[in-house]
Amino acid sequence: MIQIQINLPESAFSALRSTPDEFAQKMLIAAIVKWYEVGIISQSKATEIAGISRQTFLQALDQLEVSPFQTTVEELIEEVNRG
Repeated sequence: MIQIQINLPESAFSALRSTPDEFAQKMLIAAIVKWYEVGIISQSKATEIAGISRQTFLQALDQLEVSPFQTTVEELIEEVNRG
């Protein structure tokens, strides 16, 4: 596993009322949720990157108000029209 070091002011941890380790995990979850939301990674890749279960990832999506379904309205209409 590769470690990445990020320098943050101590006040960053109080913003989320977190220890540095908890803050790092929350930041990682926020990043994978955003990457999933914009279509950069899949659900399985997101869970792999964060080392979490799919259920935990789906809960994170819910907490951050991101849909687990990454299909556009246009894609749904096209699929309905095909069927």
